[in-house]
Amino acid sequence: MLFDVERTTVAGRPALTVRGELDLATAPQLAAAVEAQLAAAPRSLVIDLTPTRFLDSSGARALMRTAKQAAAVGVALHVVCPRSNSPVRLTVDLLELDRLVPIVESPAEIATAVAPQDGRP
Repeated sequence: MLFDVERTTVAGRPALTVRGELDLATAPQLAAAVEAQLAAAPRSLVIDLTPTRFLDSSGARALMRTAKQAAAVGVALHVVCPRSNSPVRLTVDLLELDRLVPIVESPAEIATAVAPQDGRP
């Protein structure tokens, strides 16, 4: 399967939907897409791993870096990774990635978060 990072909207927030395998070869593409999104100074950013087929340690490292970058510039980050996506969730759980990256099960969990007050997404 081909890899793609698509700019989308999830729960009314700017998002990057990751399709394919997030690994050593493709993690730099996610990093570049994240940098482009953060350069626009959004209030929040969602990374949707729902259609992601595989996640290795390089992909997990890219997600950790994203969380650190987002926090440094005051952007609320949410990473959607449902338990039903067992190939990706296995890596997330084994690495205890949720300790460093804000993982949610579904976009519905994001929608219940506090909405931005200044009109920025």
